[in-house]
Formats: sequence, structure tokens, C-alpha cells
Amino acid sequence: QVQLVESGGGLVQPGGSLRLSCAASGSFSSIDFAGYYRQAPGKQREFVAGSSRGGNINYADAVQGRFTISRDSAKNSVHLQMNSLKPEDTAAYYCTMTTSGGGVASTWWGQGTQVTVSS
Repeated sequence: QVQLVESGGGLVQPGGSLRLSCAASGSFSSIDFAGYYRQAPGKQREFVAGSSRGGNINYADAVQGRFTISRDSAKNSVHLQMNSLKPEDTAAYYCTMTTSGGGVASTWWGQGTQVTVSS
């Protein structure tokens, strides 16, 4: 079993910044993928950013150039630095990781953290 604990989020004015963090604990050998999705009220969950173990990083077009994802392998964690935030970035943000261990790959989700961008 793997647990993902998220932190960060909150209320920020347009143009402001926030940093989300997500740490994994439990039994696994490696984290093959770490990323974030978000879900706004009445909308489907959508991909925001992701980082693979091989170093591949991808961003949604809507956040490209404003958000930066980074991983701390020593701490089994992933961070999402969000700059130049816009009201349309308001959503619940969910961390996700795919871990491997014992020949089995599994995907896990954090509990979600709310980001509200409003003046």
C-alpha cells in the first residue's frame, strides 16, 4: 500500500503563486511517474503536469510556461510550482504517482488540495 500526502494550495490573487507538494510513503521500489491533475466544479478531471522516471516532463497547454513540476527522488516527493495564476486555474488539484514493486505497477492518488484564484 502507498499513501500520497498533499500539501500546499489555498487562496491567492490573480497573478500570484502557489506551490503544491506531494509525498509518497509505503512499500515500493520506484516511482515511475509523478504528476498532477485538477478538477474544477462541473468539469472532468484534467491532466496538468507529469514527470516520468526517465526525465520526460509534460504540461497541459493551459499551464505551459507558468507551472513547473519537479521531483525529489530522495524524499519520494513531487512539487508543482504555480506562477501567474489565473481564475481559471481554480480547481481541486490531485497528485498521482505510479509506483513499481515486486514486478507490479500501481497508480495512487492523493486526497486533493483546493486552489482558489480570486481577487
